[in-house]
Formats: sequence, C-alpha cells, structure tokens
Amino acid sequence: MLKSKTFVKKTRSGGVMKIVREHYLRDDIWCGSEACTECQQESTVLQKDACIESNLCSYPHYLIPDTNVVLHQIDVLEDPVIRNVIILQTVLQEVRHRSAPIYKRLKDIIHEKEKHFYTFTSEHHRETFIEREPGESANDRNDRAIRVAAKWYSEHLKPLEAETDGLKVVLLTNDQGNKQKAEEIEEYIKGLIANSELVDRLALSNDDKNEVTSSKVLFPEHLPLSRIQAGIKSGSFVQGTFRASRDNYLEATVFVQGEGEDSTEILIQGLQNLNRAVHQDVVAVQLLPRNQWVAPSSVVLQDEGTAKDDDVEEEEEEKAVNLKTTGKVVGIIKRNWRPFCGMLNVSQIKESTRHLFTPADRRIPRIRIETRQSSTLAGQRIIVAIDGWPKDSRYPNGHFVRSLGGAGEKDTEQEVLLLEHDVPHQAFSQAVLSFLPKMPWAITPEDMVKREDLRQLTVCSVDPPGCTDIDDALHCRELENGNLEVGVHIADVSHFIRPGNALDKEAANRGTTVYLCGKRIDMVPELLSSNLCSLRSNVERLAFSCIWEMNHKAEILKTRFTKSVINSKASLTYAEAQMRIDDTSKSDDITKSLRGLNKLAKILKRQRIEKGALTLSSLEVRFHIDSETHDPIDLQTKELMETNSMVEEFMLLANISVAQKIYDEFQECALLRKHPAPPPSNYDILLKAAKSKDVAIHTDTAKALADSLDVAKVDGFPYFNTLLRILATRCMMQAVYFCSGMDSDFHHYGLASPIYTHFTSPIRRYADIIVHRLLAVAIGADSTYPDLMDKHKQSALCNNLNYRHKMSQYAQRASVAFHTQLFFKSRGILNEEGFVLFVRKNAIIVLIPKFGLEGTVFFDTKDKVSPSVVFDEEIPGVSVPVPDAAPQAKKPKLDR
Repeated sequence: MLKSKTFVKKTRSGGVMKIVREHYLRDDIWCGSEACTECQQESTVLQKDACIESNLCSYPHYLIPDTNVVLHQIDVLEDPVIRNVIILQTVLQEVRHRSAPIYKRLKDIIHEKEKHFYTFTSEHHRETFIEREPGESANDRNDRAIRVAAKWYSEHLKPLEAETDGLKVVLLTNDQGNKQKAEEIEEYIKGLIANSELVDRLALSNDDKNEVTSSKVLFPEHLPLSRIQAGIKSGSFVQGTFRASRDNYLEATVFVQGEGEDSTEILIQGLQNLNRAVHQDVVAVQLLPRNQWVAPSSVVLQDEGTAKDDDVEEEEEEKAVNLKTTGKVVGIIKRNWRPFCGMLNVSQIKESTRHLFTPADRRIPRIRIETRQSSTLAGQRIIVAIDGWPKDSRYPNGHFVRSLGGAGEKDTEQEVLLLEHDVPHQAFSQAVLSFLPKMPWAITPEDMVKREDLRQLTVCSVDPPGCTDIDDALHCRELENGNLEVGVHIADVSHFIRPGNALDKEAANRGTTVYLCGKRIDMVPELLSSNLCSLRSNVERLAFSCIWEMNHKAEILKTRFTKSVINSKASLTYAEAQMRIDDTSKSDDITKSLRGLNKLAKILKRQRIEKGALTLSSLEVRFHIDSETHDPIDLQTKELMETNSMVEEFMLLANISVAQKIYDEFQECALLRKHPAPPPSNYDILLKAAKSKDVAIHTDTAKALADSLDVAKVDGFPYFNTLLRILATRCMMQAVYFCSGMDSDFHHYGLASPIYTHFTSPIRRYADIIVHRLLAVAIGADSTYPDLMDKHKQSALCNNLNYRHKMSQYAQRASVAFHTQLFFKSRGILNEEGFVLFVRKNAIIVLIPKFGLEGTVFFDTKDKVSPSVVFDEEIPGVSVPVPDAAPQAKKPKLDR
C-alpha cells in the first residue's frame, strides 16, 4: 500500500522547494510476541510469560512507553527489572531527533537480548500509521499515533488472553492527553514489588519539582529562546560556554568563541548572575555596565549552603585592579547535563526522604534528591542525574541513578574517575572483535606488496619498564659514503584497522588509550595493542618507517617514507639503554646504534632550543605497586635520562617530517597539531612569581621566554627555577588537532615548529592512524576513501580527539592523586619541604615536590592557619590546560 508525503523546504538561496516522498505501508509486520500465532514470525523478542510482580498490574503485560517516558526515565528503563517492552518506531524517531545520548542508550538496551525490547515499525504498518490532520501539531499527531499503536496491540493480543493468563499491553506516559487511557510511569514503578528501590530512579515530573521548592523566587526568569536569538542577533546578548570555577562556587566564566584570537571570556559573579547555569551549559549572557565590572575573586570558597546573597566580598582596592568584562546569565541555550558521581549528604531531619548530593566535581552544584535508601547509600559513591532547576530552588532537583560502591575503595574510585572524565571503558563488543585478524597470524606475500623488507636492520625499542604496547623502534647505521642512516619505525596499526568498520569506529570514538596507575584502558583490543601491532623483540612486525640520511651535524640530506617489515633486536627500558651507552666495554651493533642515536639527539635538541623551543616542567611521580594487593608501596618522582631525550628527539623529528609530507600532498585535509601562543594575560601568575624574587621574565616570544627561564636563578633557592617552569606550564594553551583546510595558523608554540602532527603512537592515539592513512595514500601504499578527503568530517573528528585527549590527561592525573592518597593513608604525619605557589585571600596553595602533591592550606580565622594541608580529594583532575611541552603519563615526552 502506497502513501505519499508532500512538504515544502526552504533552500539556501531563499527559494522554496516542494518535496514528495513515497511512504509504503504493509500488513505483514510482526508484533514480536512469542505468544502470537497470527503473525508469521521467523523470530520473536517478547516473551509469552511476561510477568513482572506488580500491585498495579497483576496480569502478564508488555510495556509501551511514550516519547517523554523514554527521554526522562531512561535510567528506569535500563534497570534489569524492566523487560518485555515495545518501542514504537514513532517513539524511536522522536527520541533520535531530540536527544542523541538517550537515543544511543535506548539502542543499547534494544540490543540486550535478556531485556526483550522489541522495535515495532508502527509508521509502516497499515493499521497503525496515521495521517497528520489539518491544524494538528507534529507532537499531537505523534501522541495520537502512540495511542493508536497501543490500541492495535491490545486488540491484536486479545484473542490470546485465555492461553496467556490475560496478557495485555500497558501504555506508560506522563502526558496529560494520554493519562486517561494509560498508566502513569510513576504509579506503575511505585506498584512494582520486585524492586522497590527503582522508585528512587524516577526523574521528577514538573508537579514534583514544584513540591520541593520554596515560595520565594531566588533567581531571575530565564528568557525564552526566541528572545535570546533576537538578542544575540542584535548584539545585546552573547552566546558562550559556561565554565564554573573549581575554587569559588560563586564565580564562573563564559567562553565566547570568536574567529582566531577574537575569543573572549566574560566573568560572572554571584548566585543571581550565575542564574542556575551548570558547568558546560551553553548560555546567553548580557554584559553589565562598565561601572559594575569586577575583578576575579581571590577567595577560595566552597558551597556550605550558607550563602544568603550573591555577593563575593572583596576589598575595594582589589576590585579596582584587574577588572574583567563582567556579565550575567539571562538564558540557557543548551543544557549539557550528564550523570554525576559523588556522595550523599544525609538530611539531619529524622525520616526525611529529601537529601543533598555533593558531586565529586566541585564545579557542579549540589543536587537535591529524594531517596528512601539514605542509610544504605551513606558512605557510598553514587550517580545522580539532574531533572531541572526551578527559579525558586537554591539547588537543582535530581534523582538517584545507581550506586558504584564504597567511597575510598580502589575499584569504586577508579570507576568514578573514568565516569567523571567520560572515558569509554566498556569491554569491546563482539561486533568490534569480529574484525580482528584470525590467529595464528603471519605475514603473507600479499602483505609484502608495496612494503620494504627491513628485517636485517639492527632495530631496537626503548620504553618505560613494563611497557607492552610498543609503538616505536629506532635504528642508526653508518653508510658507505660516511653519512648516517637513521630510521624511526612505527607500528602499522592502519594495516589491521580498515576505514569504516566497527573496530575503526570504536577506536575513533575512544580516541586515545588512557593510562591509569596499574591499569590501562586500551583504544584498540589487546590482541593488537600488546601483540600483533606491538614492536616486540625477535618477532616480525609490520611497520611504517620514516628514514633519513644525515651527516654527523644532524643535518637532514634525504627523507623517505615506506611501509616495511622489521624484526626488533631488543626491547630495552630507558635505564637498560642508558647502561649500554655508558658501558665502554660494549661495542655490539645495538650499542653502536644507540650511541649514534644519542649523539645526534643531543645536536637536534640543542638546535631546537636555539630556535625557541620551551623546556617546561611538570611534576610526575611513579608508584611501585604491590603485586598481590595492588596498593602503592613506594612513591618517587620520575628521573629522566639521556635516553628519554634521545627517543623524544627522533619522535619529534618524525612527526615534523610526516606533517610536512602530508600537508604538501593534501593541503585541504591534512590532520595536523598546533599549539597556540598564550595571550599575554596568561603570564600574569608567572610574572608575579618572578617579580617577588626580583627576576625578570620576558614573554614576547617563545625564545625570549625560554632564554629568560634559563637564567632565572636565585641564590640559596635552587628549586626556584623549577617552580617557574611549573608555573610557565600552567600559562600555556592546550595543544589541539585540526584540519589544515579549516585553519591558517599551523605554528606549534612549545616546540617552535612551523608545522607538526602526531605519527608515532598509532596503538594509543587515533589521530596517528589517520595520519598513517594520509601518508600511505601520499606514497602510493594504500588507497583513499571519501571521509579521509572531507575536511568538514576531519574537523569534526579532531573535535572529538581533542576532547578525549584532554579528558585522558585529567583522568591520569586524578588516578595519580588517588594513589598518592592511598600511599599516605597509613603513614601518619610526615615532614617534607614545601613551597607556596599561590596566595589567596583565605588560603595558600602549597606544592610538595618530593611527592608531586599540591594542596590548599586554609586559614581558620583572619590570624590563624589551619594545622594541616587539605589536599584535593576530588576525583576530577585539576582543570589546568597542559600543553604538549609537558610530560605525559606513559612516557615523559614533549609532544611525541
């Protein structure tokens, strides 16, 4: 049966286009119930014995949730108790258009066989499809379509009632128009016997939200979207991303994206001006008159629930200095709420079901929830979702989602930090694993086509102890003409991960491997990361090689790129490689290669620094973990050796060489990496610290900064230079991936390089896989595909990679912070040297270099300092942008 849909669409040029679409209806679409004998079904999803113990529905039943129930009660639908659910096509399409994250969660539930969720194609069934009536809104039409489909199911299953103990369908809704013909979701869940705790997971309805608020209006009304759009167009409002302060809950900034260096930050102070915005929301801001502009607060202030007004007290003298563009939030354009991890603050009122939840991330406000399990949840890490924030409520309202386990337990805290930093850490699906090579695997003659045989070369790898995902290996040998041949050989991961398949999509989504203390969250399955792609010693491996001919002054004479096969002769640690270089009694081929590499690396580093590359500092600690308990038993700061720098220099050189090659070939779609120069205001904390010791720091150029840091010394204070370099690191911007066709500024400030990319770590970074594919096409070793040449898709991919990379860094730091706390838990009071980094109005920030610890010493009163340092107990990492010039967790490196 054929229907046609006709509608008009406005074109980009301003014209109107009439579109006619054919819509086919069928009468042979299955109902999905194994109890049905009428439908000629090859397979069924809905169980015949669909029993859920319920006071409200005592008979077997299937559930049909409407769109609002799916959108607002997805936490309930995910519970194992909820089974045998019919998801109408109408609902699925509406959810897809209104919320991509919830649509993905719903699709995941549908794919869980034990949940028995069935998708019914109601929009193509002859008896459930309905036309939109004249004057009827799309929303009303869809509500009616849901009721029609529910009625059809009820009539379709009616003949089966006798043999199925009265099997029925129950329509779940919160919609006023549907309530008379359906069950309210709240009443249905409250009637369940099997899981009374499920009531806590219900999102509050609008009626419920009004019950938990006061009659006093605390916040201004948010403007409607139409007024916001008109205000932005006229220039009276600006749009930006709301970024709450970690140090002061009454302060935030709104980042307004501009073109190039035109991006600005607007300061927001006070509860009413913050106006119920939550960290990462997209908001509309109205600028305040210049006479109301203020300076950022120097007070460290946490929400104790005692704020009576929205003023941040500052001295008048301080207000007059360093004034910032200041504004107020007038409306919310897009909420970016997510489930939040944290702890329940149990109400002191006896038998109260309303409690405050404190998120682990200090930038998120406390959330009011209702739960009947407060005594059980006290002392546990739990997840809570926000439902809304009425204008007459001090805090947003939310609901309990699930418990993660006891606070302080290693597994629980690790789960918290992964969730808080949005690190994908679920097991790889069967769809992903199905694209792995079949074992036993071996290199075939087909693999050798367009590939060079370099198995005879003395190649070796140098990595941290215990490294199993070996991305890179090197060689150096003298040529007959007296020059040197140097090779960087990188795991050929793109050979195993082909564009567009499930394995490729999963790696693209994860973006990076995340290294935690004692645990690694792989970007690709272990068969690749630790075996087939890992350049282990004495096994043949596929590689992508960058080979230079150099003279003894480290000047590059020739560069070539080739796919290759190598056989690494040794997998060394940094210490083992250093001992070989230093041991004068050794003169084997591996040692000669290492000495040649080390000599050239020193020259390359000197040349880089002369050009203005920065040498910054970031404290890193290494834990020795007990093999049985997995507790940290020793902690020390990492020591860097010459071999660290040796590997680093050649990785940087390979990245630069590859960047130039792929840009020369693909000027519109090369995936590159840049590090923007910091705005002058970023250096304020560095200049202030240097001035306190009468030291001059010049920040006009990267070279000026590097040179002045080199001579910044204070007699009797040997650690002063390191402190300055730590502060300089914090002044830097975040290094980011970008598509060459979407940007004109390629410069890497920290490395003083005009062009740069990531090529050397494809096992742990997806950006490198894309760069490998581009380079392979450039040298004729592989074929291209449409997405690789699409600069808009490349740019969207870069946005995800930048986000994943940043979250990975923060998760790694949070893991170090938690293990540091574990280490000190049973060690009592220790006396160690510390340095004051920052002075706040009511606190000082202290750094303890030996342990890489940074914490806050609060003043109890005006004249008294609290006796102990309160170290950051939050699971989220410190939200300070760290450039590529700072070492990372796996291997100390600049931007390898």
